[in-house]
Amino acid sequence: MNEPSPPAPGGPFRFELLGEHLGVRRGRYHTPHGSFETPCFAPVGTRAAMKGLTPAQLQETGTELILANAYHLHLRPGHELIERRGGLHRFMAWDGPILTDSGGYQIFSLSHLTRIDDDGVSFESVIDGSTKRLTPERCLQVQRALGPDIAMVLDVCPPGDAGPEVVATAHRRTLAWAQRQRDLHESWGGASRGQAVFGIVQGGTDPELRAESADALVAMEFDGYAIGGLSVGETKTQMAVALEAAADRLPTDRPRYLMGVGTPEDFRVATARGCDLFDCVTPTRHGRNNQAFTREGILKLRNLKHAEDDRPLDAACRCYTCRNYSRAYLRHLAVAKEMLAGVLLSLHNIHYFQDVMREIRESVPVGDAAAG
Repeated sequence: MNEPSPPAPGGPFRFELLGEHLGVRRGRYHTPHGSFETPCFAPVGTRAAMKGLTPAQLQETGTELILANAYHLHLRPGHELIERRGGLHRFMAWDGPILTDSGGYQIFSLSHLTRIDDDGVSFESVIDGSTKRLTPERCLQVQRALGPDIAMVLDVCPPGDAGPEVVATAHRRTLAWAQRQRDLHESWGGASRGQAVFGIVQGGTDPELRAESADALVAMEFDGYAIGGLSVGETKTQMAVALEAAADRLPTDRPRYLMGVGTPEDFRVATARGCDLFDCVTPTRHGRNNQAFTREGILKLRNLKHAEDDRPLDAACRCYTCRNYSRAYLRHLAVAKEMLAGVLLSLHNIHYFQDVMREIRESVPVGDAAAG
């Protein structure tokens, strides 16, 4: 397929394909709160906060886009409260682009608390145990109140080891829900109202379902497209097959977002298959667990061998942590369980991930789309 879809109907959203080489796409996506370069990594601030880091620190890492989670913000403090505060950008003091995940992943990860039917999902609140109901329409209403630049449709994410019947049901529901949300988005004015909505390709590890899902979503004409339901227990080979089946069927003039996939190795594989956006909790979670990503591999800072090592984490890194602190000092903080350890290591890890993305982008000459 790989043909451009019709232009998005108005609004401030526009994807520029600046170059393409050996499958890697270099681009720029424009939103009401500025643009971001692609391939792009979006750090995850699930509850409208990047654990331990301020917006200014994030900007120093080169971060242009961040992710928050509509499901968790709906539960606390409530999307209505955030709307009354002026929306998510003002509430968390981030003036760049924001993307909100819908809660589809939480349906998967908190499956013991959920019950799914064709109309939506009922779930037990992780905060107070009360019963909540989330339909596709309600999910989009929540995200409209939050006010991110990019809202994700509510989807059904099956486990990586799910059987064919479970995957097929999730695939069917995801497409039905996507159409309902696309219709609601259009009734509100589409992207011209200042918010883009992305559809999500599902289908487990079945390449035929993945291709079918991609084709159906493209026919609905979303503002962008995500590939979800990967990195949920399947093998790397299965992920590659599922990704291959979907990516090339998505329009060239819209962003392609591989959800929840998150190591430098994964980025290099997925960008070579045409993916543009990524998110993952990996850099901050590893940082809080005293681990640092470097060009030497992952360093475990609690190890004794770092006790008298005066080198920075990564000699080629120009982040605040590497410019100012030694491995010895960072090990001291980790062993002493000082909260500063998690802050400095998270800061470095996000910066490292952004460096990887920058290197991938710069490997594609601007204007080289014909060489793809």
